[in-house]
Amino acid sequence: MVRPKEAAIGRPRDDAAAAQAVPKSPYAQTERTLLYVTRTPDETLTSHLRSRGWNVVAARSAHEASRLIKQDVVCAGIVDLASFAPRDLGGLEASLRQQQIGWIALSTSERLTDPEVRRLIRHFCFDYVKTPVANATIDYLVSHAFGMVTLCDPDMMESAPSSDEDEMVGTCEAMQHLFRTIRKVANTDASVFVSGESGTGKELTALAIHERSRRRKAPFIAINCGAIPHHLLQSELFGYERGAFTGANQRKIGRVEEADGGTLLLDEIGDLPMESQASLLRFLQEGKIDRLGGRESIPIDVRIISATHIDLEIAMRDGRFRADLFHRLCVLRIDEPPLRARGKDIEILAHHIMHKFKTDSARKIRGFAPSAIEAMYTYNWPGNVREMINRVRRAIVMAENKLISAEDLDLAHFTAQESVTLAQARESAEKRAIEAALLRHRHRLNEAAVDLGVSRATLSRLLDTHGMRDAVGTEDEAVPAEGVHAAE
Repeated sequence: MVRPKEAAIGRPRDDAAAAQAVPKSPYAQTERTLLYVTRTPDETLTSHLRSRGWNVVAARSAHEASRLIKQDVVCAGIVDLASFAPRDLGGLEASLRQQQIGWIALSTSERLTDPEVRRLIRHFCFDYVKTPVANATIDYLVSHAFGMVTLCDPDMMESAPSSDEDEMVGTCEAMQHLFRTIRKVANTDASVFVSGESGTGKELTALAIHERSRRRKAPFIAINCGAIPHHLLQSELFGYERGAFTGANQRKIGRVEEADGGTLLLDEIGDLPMESQASLLRFLQEGKIDRLGGRESIPIDVRIISATHIDLEIAMRDGRFRADLFHRLCVLRIDEPPLRARGKDIEILAHHIMHKFKTDSARKIRGFAPSAIEAMYTYNWPGNVREMINRVRRAIVMAENKLISAEDLDLAHFTAQESVTLAQARESAEKRAIEAALLRHRHRLNEAAVDLGVSRATLSRLLDTHGMRDAVGTEDEAVPAEGVHAAE
């Protein structure tokens, strides 16, 4: 490529001239939108990118980035991971996961030692650079990432669910496995069965599958089989013709027919009555439905996703669910991990919920107190993610300080008053076991020792170690074991 004469002979040029002289990227377009996510925007970098034809839009938080992405104007992105605190990285994942954006990550050498930073780069970014780095390098990488995105199928560049309620947040291995499974399952039309406890996000998983499938432009219809009276479920699923029964003044299209071409979620399928199970099985076998009171079979093309918190294998053994229907529904199976099994995700999800709803409070909420973090890890979360959303939202409104406490979450009794070492925990457990054995055997040391699986001498030594000898007193000799004379 022939360079301008000024550059060839080494004459100085101003910045504007330099920008004109540098060859434009093959991907260059007018007013390409670039999302710059950082706590501390670099004005020099921003000016350089704008001179290269980028419409730079800055976002200082994960929430602001998510809002801008939903406007469907972003085609490339820079995320300055080094500018965000470790606790804020989890909130960035929802934005980085967007497939219609080519992300380039900025990070310092020190932050690259953080496993979470490395994971975000590895899974969601086209490339990364260590800062400080030349602005021209960042421009080249962003242009390349944008070019790679434009080569994708335009349909596949549409974002996944756009609603805030459709976000799935997780970094643990169980959730990463779930995300990989969703991507695989989305590529087929086979029926999917989603199993998991209440509140784990089964409907979100079903919606994520739909949004990543070839049916994503068709309807996604969800019906809760447990929320509709049994005598109405048949007509709700398959519809009815005018005059089919008293009060049927006009034709009603059923939910199965509404989902034609798309995806039908049968939530709480375990509550489906037996007569409806037979009708659903027939539809799955033939691909046709009969409206109540109708005379013609209607062909329907729909993908079935079913979900329940009930153990259907037990329901089949008890005769409450048809085995042939289960095998039709459960071609592919997904098991939702409970919140208590998601480790560090508990804290990440709590911060994500807090950032999402913190505007509900007039007070500026900044995070969680140590007591709240401890309580969240100790609590068993029987209601899973749904329960966490409710507790955090209530705490945001009721908190009287900038940090949400365990009391605000109504989990104060799950916080230890003082730290306990492992040695102290073992000593306490050992003492309780000895006390229980002595009570069961009316303080007979021989029998208590046998019950505890130790010798009498060992039990006697443990009594001295734990200062329990006075509590035993002389009762061991006063109440001899059966078959043993006191004189012995």
